Amino acid sequence: MALKQISSNKCFGGLQKVFEHDSVELNCKMKFAIYLPPKAETGKCPALYWLSGLTCTEQNFISKSGYHQAASEHGLVVIAPDTSPRGCNIKGEDESWDFGTGAGFYVDATEDPWKTNYRMYSYVTEELPKLINANFPVDPQRMSIFGHSMGGHGALICALKNPEKYKVRLPKLPVTTFAPICNPVLCPWGKKAFSGYLGTDQNKWKAYDATHLVKSYPGSQLDILIDQGKDDQFLSDGQLLPDNFIAACTEKKVPVVFRLQEGYDHSYYFIATFITDHIRHHAKYLNA
Repeated sequence: MALKQISSNKCFGGLQKVFEHDSVELNCKMKFAIYLPPKAETGKCPALYWLSGLTCTEQNFISKSGYHQAASEHGLVVIAPDTSPRGCNIKGEDESWDFGTGAGFYVDATEDPWKTNYRMYSYVTEELPKLINANFPVDPQRMSIFGHSMGGHGALICALKNPEKYKVRLPKLPVTTFAPICNPVLCPWGKKAFSGYLGTDQNKWKAYDATHLVKSYPGSQLDILIDQGKDDQFLSDGQLLPDNFIAACTEKKVPVVFRLQEGYDHSYYFIATFITDHIRHHAKYLNA
């Protein structure tokens, strides 16, 4: 599959690149960002996937989070895809900021007219990793995932649904998120997205809901870190519902560290403050 390089910038001794390719899953051109640390010049490095939130492209994380120094120091290849298909000419795809373009919700749509293109779950768990493994110096045996908001939801469900795919050399797998949408079947964002992409059968919804998935997760071999801003308007609006996820984890004895950060909101200023902690958390396992 042909990759077209869009940009390349040196950063902390490594290279921040953006590529475009024709996606089979999404039936459109897609961009992704990839950071190649200095260590990638001489050998294969672990792969850490970042999933962004509503309205984002591949650019938000790489330009705002300040992750490069930590990724460079720990020798991690970091991949950040876009958040939805683009330019599919589907009626209604650009009508709202929380559905359609920029809001793929990391599900495989089953409803018309979305099901032909909106297959972000298969894109981030199947097509993109195969593309990365085939074209870049990554070790497919060392791979983990993290994300923010809608992307935090994506990171949690990808890890919970694919215990064999995300792997490290230690018995536990790290998953970290910033302000994730933890229980989408119960929040306004999730209800809107899931009813549009998946239809009215709520059993289909539960297959993409971290709080429901963790209840049937086979084992406790996860090490989950969640940072949540205490002044996050979406927390108080009932969009994120972390308490429901924590309760489900506690019941299943799945380890989760939840840090409520005083004074922080939902923005990239919050992410930039704690991103080094998250990179370090993954590196502890990926470099073991």
